[in-house]
Amino acid sequence: MSKALVCTCEDVTVSDIEHALERGYQDVESVKRFTGFGTGICQGKSCHSAVAALLQKSKALKSEAVVPFTPRPPLYPTELRLLASAPVDESVPPMGGVPQELEHFPSALRPQGPVPRKAKVVIIGGGIMGLALAYNLALRGETDVVVLERGYLCAGASGRNGGGVRMQWGTPALIELAKRSIDLMKVFARDLGVNVWLRQGGYLFLAKRKDTALRLEKNAVLHNKYGVPTRIITADAARDIVPGLTMKDCLTAAYNPEDGVIFPWAFLWGYAQGSVKRGVKVETYTNVTGFETSNGQVRKVKTDRGDIACDTVVLASGAWSPQVAKLADVALPNEPHRHEILSTEPLKPFLSPLVSVLDTGLYFSQSMRGEIVGGMGDPKEPAGPNMGSTLRFVSRFARALTEQLPNVGQVKVLRQWGGLYDVTPDNNPILGRTPGLDNLLQMSGFVGHGFMMAPAVAERMAQWMTSGTSDELFTRFNLRRFESGTLEREEMIIG
Repeated sequence: MSKALVCTCEDVTVSDIEHALERGYQDVESVKRFTGFGTGICQGKSCHSAVAALLQKSKALKSEAVVPFTPRPPLYPTELRLLASAPVDESVPPMGGVPQELEHFPSALRPQGPVPRKAKVVIIGGGIMGLALAYNLALRGETDVVVLERGYLCAGASGRNGGGVRMQWGTPALIELAKRSIDLMKVFARDLGVNVWLRQGGYLFLAKRKDTALRLEKNAVLHNKYGVPTRIITADAARDIVPGLTMKDCLTAAYNPEDGVIFPWAFLWGYAQGSVKRGVKVETYTNVTGFETSNGQVRKVKTDRGDIACDTVVLASGAWSPQVAKLADVALPNEPHRHEILSTEPLKPFLSPLVSVLDTGLYFSQSMRGEIVGGMGDPKEPAGPNMGSTLRFVSRFARALTEQLPNVGQVKVLRQWGGLYDVTPDNNPILGRTPGLDNLLQMSGFVGHGFMMAPAVAERMAQWMTSGTSDELFTRFNLRRFESGTLEREEMIIG
């Protein structure tokens, strides 16, 4: 049986594009993520126009809404060893980046009809947190829910992360949340009908400094107390787990074989589809423009497609939450910080765990498709909503990676991109009621780990919202803690 190929790099056919359209993925960015076209060696150079023509022919969107997807550097596949040779002045902060991400998506992509005039719950943010909450509310019978997303699904941090999920944290609260989340990920395909490709190959943390090594040792004791089988291992044991690993300048390593990696896009789509099937309305390309408040309550959410009267509002917009909260005269302490990431050409499987040098913020793993996917924090990165990609990052990453895995120097980088960590002063989330606006609930500030915490946090928040019972999670991480000074800092942050 013959098939009409559109993207030869990723074996994407005309039928695959048509299937994406049938599932509601109609703009170029969404079709790219659903089918994988444009993510191979040519990075869309050979298939982009063909897909655009199919979308034009389908008439799913207006002609002016068929806009190109965002191009990603490098222009051509480039070896890690060459990128590692690029000069970088690490004494100065990183600046700029390409391409500049859109602050507002093209108006042609905005749905023509108005948003619902009223809903019991309005969730602002169609990332993993907002959609997981919508799904869990629907499971408990609350289906009068509207989710508002300013772009396409996966446009924010939920579609830009490396997919790592781990139980290795420094506080009991996050350890317990992570354990529950991974348990829910194991049954995700059964419960929601979407395979998220969970692979429990472990997390291997490396420490170069003595204080970092002591932290890993202390945390391993805490992990074991809560049933997480983290163990401190020797350099030789680490090399057995990752063949070719040099362990250069590393003092020790911590390994939990039950941590792992999942595929981010499918994870979010599963929650979105599960929500919609149960009656939740997910409104993409819809901007929140303000709130109507009175007597300590949010009465309406204002959007560029009309107002929604509501009983409860949940702010789950990640790094954009402070901007949205400001529209209600609420000040959040969160700050957005860019974190860059890249993907290489696919290789035969050789890397089971996600490896992280905790001191430097380097991390890397191998996807189910064989790519090395990794990133590295930059201590000089200023706060701000910048998601551009830099030569500085890819050079620093390539040097750090090849220091630990020299045999990948000839591997080519296919694309790099940026995302935002939603950083709070104590590296912990902001959850629960907003002082002064009792029905505005906070669900942000996860500092790069909201993706892996979402299943458990959403489950507990939905239970708390629908049952009326108390839950210490929403007291412990309430916004009030920053005034009272009752902070419990999380130190196990990569990057």
